[in-house]
Amino acid sequence: MQTLIKIIVIGIGATLTMDIWAFILKLFNIKSLDYKFLGRWVGNLTKGKVRHNKIFDTTPFPYEKLIGWIAHYAIGITFVFLLVLIYGKEWVENPTLKPAILIGLVTIIAPFFLMQPSFGIGIAGSKLPAPNIARFKSLITHCFYGFGIYLSAFGLNKIIELMK
Repeated sequence: MQTLIKIIVIGIGATLTMDIWAFILKLFNIKSLDYKFLGRWVGNLTKGKVRHNKIFDTTPFPYEKLIGWIAHYAIGITFVFLLVLIYGKEWVENPTLKPAILIGLVTIIAPFFLMQPSFGIGIAGSKLPAPNIARFKSLITHCFYGFGIYLSAFGLNKIIELMK
């Protein structure tokens, strides 16, 4: 149970790191995904609709922004579970940077090959006006998520150590 709680906290921290990066980009007028579109997609999954011509043109779904943010954090937590499945729960106790960054990079598969095609913007955003820029931004963002996994696990262990 203790490992499960740690995984959830690490997933939240890693996703928050990703969001801080997105906020910094926003300060420079560099846009990132508006999670209402993730919420719109998740909401429409309940109606059996997976693919959209363009998610941006799909009728808004009730509470899509809230759904999107919840899904965003749930996905972030899920990928930390993936890390623990691959590297074992020992990693949670003694985190190292390499596995965290690797998982962060692997997570790019989900948006490139599942979400973006389902959103109607093609594999790896191929239908976007500047797909290579979007891909690069995604890659960097997912690196920050991986770094956030490590940072959150390391920080959590230090906090627990100080509380003993």
